[in-house]
Amino acid sequence: MKTAVVYWSGTGNTEAMAKAVAEGMTAAGAEAVLLTPDKVQPGDLNAYDAIAFGCPAMGSEVLEEMEFQPMFDACKRSLGGKRAALFGSYGWGDGEWMRTWESDCDSAGGEPRLRERDLHGDARRRGA
Repeated sequence: MKTAVVYWSGTGNTEAMAKAVAEGMTAAGAEAVLLTPDKVQPGDLNAYDAIAFGCPAMGSEVLEEMEFQPMFDACKRSLGGKRAALFGSYGWGDGEWMRTWESDCDSAGGEPRLRERDLHGDARRRGA
């Protein structure tokens, strides 16, 4: 199975999370590649069976708006029938940004598999 981990990181914390996600994919037998938004074009995602997207919450709990959000908006229509995982970190609210992001992905036809408990635990304790 070919998988991709597409992430944006401002301080390195989300990058560390992305590397851990890719390592988990590889340990499960998948071929995983790490990509940043500047390396992704909408059609590129067709080559992958599953995609994990990672981005920290910015400002008032939104995705990073200069690089990640435009890339995600351009690519989300390519998610039809694909499994998508969403991960990130936040600390300014109750995680509404992740629920909004999940809904956005779901409405684009992806199949997000999000366990909110996974988003709170370790990432918060490590200051991600």
